[in-house]
Amino acid sequence: MKKRIIVSVTNDLVTDQRVHKTCVTLKEMGFDILLVGRKLKDSLPMNSRNYGHHRMKMLFTKGALFYAEFNIRLFFFLLTNKFDVLTSNDLDTLLANFLISKIKKKPLVYDSHEYFTEVPELIYRPHVQRIWKTIEEWIFPKLTDTFTVNNSIATLFEKKYGVRPYIVRNIPSKTEIVKTKSRKELGLPEDKFLIIIQGSGINVQRGTEEVVEAMKFLNNAILVIVGSGDVLDTLKEMSNQDNIKGKVIFIPRQEYSSLMQFTLNADIGLTVDKDTNLNYRFSLPNKLFDYIRAGIPVLASDLVEIKKIITKYDIGDFIPDYAPRSIARKIDTIINNPSILQKWNENIKVASKELTWENESEIIKTVYNKYL
Repeated sequence: MKKRIIVSVTNDLVTDQRVHKTCVTLKEMGFDILLVGRKLKDSLPMNSRNYGHHRMKMLFTKGALFYAEFNIRLFFFLLTNKFDVLTSNDLDTLLANFLISKIKKKPLVYDSHEYFTEVPELIYRPHVQRIWKTIEEWIFPKLTDTFTVNNSIATLFEKKYGVRPYIVRNIPSKTEIVKTKSRKELGLPEDKFLIIIQGSGINVQRGTEEVVEAMKFLNNAILVIVGSGDVLDTLKEMSNQDNIKGKVIFIPRQEYSSLMQFTLNADIGLTVDKDTNLNYRFSLPNKLFDYIRAGIPVLASDLVEIKKIITKYDIGDFIPDYAPRSIARKIDTIINNPSILQKWNENIKVASKELTWENESEIIKTVYNKYL
């Protein structure tokens, strides 16, 4: 009989490519997989999944009440279901998983997708932050198998708890991504330089407001924002300014294959998080690897983990600062220097071949093999 792993995460599962790829890898190893998350009113359907999933409808959708409700319901779900291994994704699922792993005496694997206790939503709410830090400080040193997304965050955990997580970056699969839709079919202009910002975390301090403001200084470019986040309403208001109107297109969050159609049609991808907290300082955004997979150069903020990738492969450039005029000037320089774009496009082909989930996931197989 196959060993069963229950994987849990607080999102609605559809757009979380790291969790999806992990589940596929574990399924291919021979495990029976059940992925547990939540379902929102606007959740997209779970299409083309070769593993089981369960989404819980929550009474609360954000804040302390949501996290409390989710962990209580997850606790009783895990308590009443059979499994051989638990996998907790991020600190907001860890408490329920840890308690059940102790009650049932089953192994727990923890995957930290970010430096959760230092996200901007917490650093300005010290009482709430203290609660999450207390949970992490209690549980993390007791864990045996842990993962995180890059070397910088792994080092932070190691210094704090004496436990160094395995590093698994969130890199797309090497499966070929085919452009099946043209700009015209997607409702995008065919005669403009297309800039894209994508993701499910278009939130505060990610530099998006400054990029929208920069569009007032660019007349031959269009900014496409695909995804969701807590600053979208602000960005939409900004885009209605007379000198920005018509230069920014908003696309709601998409299932991954649909999202990548927009990315494949772009000329350059942006990832411009600010160095305002430890989580962003050491972030390695998913969209960076999606841009590489789509074969488009990257314009980024000069953050340590992002810089390693862009510099190693020479596939883009960095914004000089967050002044909208400076951002616009940098983009204008790129637009008017096609030889640089051509060089980056050629280099991305090399990066795309090396940076694949198939290579990255070998460490996952090594860790989970002992549970087969």
